[in-house]
Amino acid sequence: MNFELEEAIEVLARTPALMDLWLRGLPQPWLDATEGPDTWSPRVVIGHLIHGEDTDWIPRARLILESGEARTFEPYDRFAQFRRFGAHSMEQLLEEFADRRRRNLETLRGWRITAEQLELRGRHPELGPVTLAQLLATWVAHDLDHVGQIARVMAKHYAADVGPWTAYLGLLRRG
Repeated sequence: MNFELEEAIEVLARTPALMDLWLRGLPQPWLDATEGPDTWSPRVVIGHLIHGEDTDWIPRARLILESGEARTFEPYDRFAQFRRFGAHSMEQLLEEFADRRRRNLETLRGWRITAEQLELRGRHPELGPVTLAQLLATWVAHDLDHVGQIARVMAKHYAADVGPWTAYLGLLRRG
């Protein structure tokens, strides 16, 4: 197992600053670019990350620590950001994301999780038994997945303009 809590926290702590540096102040076409119908723009992704801070990572970790497998996690609403944050500016979203992530990492650090606690199990509504370590590792991988998604969406914003260089650009060749 490669999971190290302190290393995970170091990655998680950087995501809001990365997103802020990358997205704050960009023109709207970049922030609202998608890959087509039913795909997410950078703005939607940041709303999704905020929703996860509110309802996924720390609430589920708390449930594992308090109840183990006795209580199944609430199903995660992967589309709540459309209802919750549709009218927010990118600046508002970035600030909300940074604030929630900071508070959640303070909570996580305050728990002083032990190696034994990382092996505690919870119950995912679709996946079944999962450990606290798996949940926290997924939090990191989830952030990185969405960093890649935003990079891909933004690259595709110029897909028609790069001409033959598409052959060299992996983000433009991926689905």
